[in-house]
Amino acid sequence: MKKLFLLLTFMIGAFVAHAENEAESYTYLTFETTEGAKISVSVASLNISISGSTLTAGDQSFTLSNLSKMYFSTTDETSESTDIKSISLQDLDEVAEIYDLNGRKMSKGLLHKGVYVVKSKSGTYKIAVK
Repeated sequence: MKKLFLLLTFMIGAFVAHAENEAESYTYLTFETTEGAKISVSVASLNISISGSTLTAGDQSFTLSNLSKMYFSTTDETSESTDIKSISLQDLDEVAEIYDLNGRKMSKGLLHKGVYVVKSKSGTYKIAVK
């Protein structure tokens, strides 16, 4: 445990030294968990503390064994796994491909009520047609 604490202390010190040189560029400290979730914390007035096996950065707390990495970033990279957005079929003009949940390629004009997988230039996501 002492080795982990020393390693984290060294890493934070290295990040702080690097951040001071690039202070205008990096506005977030991003933590990535072993599950792949990303949580970004603003570096403005950032306080970091370690108590036992818990690292606290700003208003976020992390179990040390669940952290895979942390790094400075220019944007908020917080994972939005529960993000739900409303779009209309007209918003799908740039869509490359639409598939039903059985993997069949669908035509934009033939979408009935249901859930579909949309693959576009900006990424892959699910839509629900009501």
